[in-house]
Amino acid sequence: MYADICGLLNIQYPIIQGAMAWISDPSLVSAVSEAGGLGVLATGHLDAEGCVKAIKEIRERTDKPFAVNIMLLSQFADEIVKAVCEQKVPVVTTGAGSPGKYIQMFKEAGTKVLPVAPSVAIAKRMEKDGADAVIAEGCESGGHVGKITTMALVPQVVDALNIPVIAAGGIADGRGMAAARMLGASGFQIGTRFLVAKECTVHQNYKDRIIKAKDIDTTTTGASTGHPVRVIRNKLARKFEELEKNNAPSEELDKLGRGALRRAVVEGDIENGSVMSGQIAGLVNKEQTAEEIIKELYEQYKEIMKNTAI
Repeated sequence: MYADICGLLNIQYPIIQGAMAWISDPSLVSAVSEAGGLGVLATGHLDAEGCVKAIKEIRERTDKPFAVNIMLLSQFADEIVKAVCEQKVPVVTTGAGSPGKYIQMFKEAGTKVLPVAPSVAIAKRMEKDGADAVIAEGCESGGHVGKITTMALVPQVVDALNIPVIAAGGIADGRGMAAARMLGASGFQIGTRFLVAKECTVHQNYKDRIIKAKDIDTTTTGASTGHPVRVIRNKLARKFEELEKNNAPSEELDKLGRGALRRAVVEGDIENGSVMSGQIAGLVNKEQTAEEIIKELYEQYKEIMKNTAI
């Protein structure tokens, strides 16, 4: 049932840092990789030139494996894929579409491909297209989300595929990792916990809001557009909810959301910006280095698994 995800990705711990636009930059990515996990560079807000610059900076900071996340709906997707292959990045994760048409390019570059899948049907398509593993992401995660919970999604994807499955969404400690392992996951993608890593360059206001969050503090906006996003409740989220309640056109919602993530991440506006976060934020209560986070996660996980017969 379980695959050696560490062997596949050449990493020490089966922990993958979730890609977060404007957040997962070379500082965070290199710190996670240097600590034995897989750091993932977010490129949703970058063009190919910016992507290459970031890749080179990561390599200046660490010689450990890392990944680049490619949002396939990006207008720069083709150029970024080409740049990633030319730079021979060891791993890519993908979202918002199928990487099928790029698989051969990735294979020729020696790049492992890990698409994010929010359903069994999409996961099966990714396997058919040639993915090396699939990230099954439940709706508990922050940012763009699907409709199925991690606990329901992961075992169904595991049963449907013959390649490794990485669980994502709602994991912030060793207990979550152990639970996902019991569901058949070979590895774990974690985003919200790394938001408060000391190497994460997100604005301090954003970090403080995550640390103060309670279990009921997140909501999803944009469901009416077909692209729901999980965020911390604030003025912006309430405006979205009001517009959607009144059946506002998608153009008006798009206008409201334009630049909102940058306002939160870069400017620290946590009322009028989009503070993306997973439901698990209520378990995140302190800043630590990436190394401390990874070691704490894995030690908790191993302690639980040591006392569990599977």
